[in-house]
Amino acid sequence: VNQGISVYGNKGSTDQHAYIQQLREGVHNFFVTFIEVLRDRPPGHDWELEPGVTCGDYLFGMLQGTRSALYANDRESVTVTVQEVTPRSVGALVALYERAVGLYASLVNINAYHQPGVEAGKKAAGEVLALQKRVLAVLNEASCKEPVEPLTLEEVAERCHAPEDIEMIYKIIEHMAANDRALIAEGDCGSPNSLKVFLGECNLDELYA
Repeated sequence: VNQGISVYGNKGSTDQHAYIQQLREGVHNFFVTFIEVLRDRPPGHDWELEPGVTCGDYLFGMLQGTRSALYANDRESVTVTVQEVTPRSVGALVALYERAVGLYASLVNINAYHQPGVEAGKKAAGEVLALQKRVLAVLNEASCKEPVEPLTLEEVAERCHAPEDIEMIYKIIEHMAANDRALIAEGDCGSPNSLKVFLGECNLDELYA
């Protein structure tokens, strides 16, 4: 597959200095969809930022101004308007774009629902969690010794039979140490070779069961 739609989102005036600048002055290989909401807030709940001008007025001005600026430089856009933000209107927008993706894919002979990249990410995430359990099992065994046996990253990787995954083991240990997960890392996390790690208490079966 050598073609498809790359989707980038933006709300209100966020990222005007980078995102809209790129769209207006950059490569012309896109189209823009604006989603306009007519009702800003329930009556009496909109704030005036200056006399006679509400937050909603500013958002309206940014929408129309951005649309006009793109049009002035021959950038195409489509505006989808909803009355207000409700579960129904949000659901309708989701359904619209789900169908648009499926239709576009069929036009260019792509199966939009065959996503090996997504599946690869899920499998890799599962492998990380499995490795985390092995790391905890190794640390638990070393931490139950008398005296406690702190391990270097290389030693943890070797005992996990995963020397090729030493970087991922470092990231697992860094994550767990930062979140107070009974793991103690002595040394500087910014200098992985200096680390020695162990568990604050052993037999933490619930952590890797």
